[in-house]
Amino acid sequence: MEESNHNAEGHGPILLETRGLTKHFPMVVANDAVDFNVSQGEIHCLLGENGSGKSTFAESLFGFYMPDSGEILWKGEKVEITSPSDAMDLGIGMVHQHFMLVETHSVLENIMLGLNTRGPLLDEKSARARITELSDQYDVNMDPDAIIWQLSVGEQQWVEILKALYNGVELLILDEPTAVLTPQESERLFSVLKKMSREGLSIIFITHKLNEVVAVSDRVTVLRKGKKIDTINSWEITKASLARMMVGRDVVFRVQRDEVERGQPLLEMQGVRTCNDQGLECVRGIDLTLHEREILGIAGVAGNGQKELFEVLIGMRELDSGDVLLNGQPISGKSSGSIRSQGIAHVPSDRIKEGLVMDFTIAENMILGSEWSKPFRKGTQLNNKAINSFAEEGMESYEIAAPSIDHVTGNLSGGNLQKVVLAREIGSNPSVLLANQPTRGLDVGVIEYVHQQFLELRSRGVGILLFSEDLDEILTLSDCIAVIFQGEILDVIDAEEADLEKIGLLMAGVRDGE
Repeated sequence: MEESNHNAEGHGPILLETRGLTKHFPMVVANDAVDFNVSQGEIHCLLGENGSGKSTFAESLFGFYMPDSGEILWKGEKVEITSPSDAMDLGIGMVHQHFMLVETHSVLENIMLGLNTRGPLLDEKSARARITELSDQYDVNMDPDAIIWQLSVGEQQWVEILKALYNGVELLILDEPTAVLTPQESERLFSVLKKMSREGLSIIFITHKLNEVVAVSDRVTVLRKGKKIDTINSWEITKASLARMMVGRDVVFRVQRDEVERGQPLLEMQGVRTCNDQGLECVRGIDLTLHEREILGIAGVAGNGQKELFEVLIGMRELDSGDVLLNGQPISGKSSGSIRSQGIAHVPSDRIKEGLVMDFTIAENMILGSEWSKPFRKGTQLNNKAINSFAEEGMESYEIAAPSIDHVTGNLSGGNLQKVVLAREIGSNPSVLLANQPTRGLDVGVIEYVHQQFLELRSRGVGILLFSEDLDEILTLSDCIAVIFQGEILDVIDAEEADLEKIGLLMAGVRDGE
């Protein structure tokens, strides 16, 4: 489909345009002669797999990278954007996938630090008033004096957005903004973005989620391996056609879950209670059993005790009362290393802080936790041949976009970071896999692969405890679904009898008959 030279239908003139934008890294062409434009008041989705070049393209527009060739035009005039300061001077703001906030400072201080001003003094009173005004305008309940580390991830993202709006941006770039949001938070974000676009703000929305393209965008541009595949009006697309453009093949959205007979109990929770970081009880007497050849889904809105329960099970949080048994033997109070050695692998929800060492190579991260176990140890030395073989197999199977296994992990995109964690944990041949938001940040092709891997593990006798805020994922994979609310399991439902409305009500704390 040929792209029109005119503005997107129903919107103002073209605000930003690229012609032949190209960016190389060693051994990688991140962007290959990309033509793109966004009009005033338009929400333009940039869609592609992890490693397709979306973030590099955005960071070239924001001045983090200088393109090797091609042109950037702003309001019809050719410009050179050599730094984020240049971008902000033009009126371009960006919210990165990994936030740029000082966690020990307040909301007000972070926004004032981000001001694109060269004045001698910053006026705190007027800054506070403007933040309150913006919060009211977009119905964001934000306390200017709240400290960043005390805020939820979703609230921190709003701080980043307010920083950009405070600077009076005309174009806002959002890089994978829903990767850290619950479905409810995502819907609220979409509603606010549509309001912003109606008020004339232009938005580039970077995503790999097909539902988001349909929900929020006016047009979508698809990148694959650095090349632009097409630009299409969003009302002309289907999820299937978008997926085909993204990955170059047809994608199965729901993998086949065969009937298997569940086996013996593997992991048992008996009256489990624990407190959160503030010392308040957040897991209240949970009784659950995970069996061989079973996927037990934990459904619930974020913040209802899932994180703390997960940490108890992997040995990272103390149990206040109750027991956790593995194959009938207590593991409560044991170290995370001891629990791992007994065959429990885990995928944490925060891959950066809890799953990886960002300064390590891919190969080093692939063996974290198993570096002194066979086959990675040879006497007192590491067995580099075995390590490299394992890492290369993981890179190939999970399509990790990097030049080699010696690539520093911190240089990978968010989705590729998750692939490293999954390749390591699934590759450790566990008897129990604890997976917390395992496909968060992954594109449709890799989600399909991960789901197939989970079902293959299940067929081999592995028990999987799946914590996910994606109800489609819970329904696709689970044999049983346990709904958690305020630290209690309200009901355990057989997946064959699962009713979406009932699960939704339980997630909101409403039991049958209430």
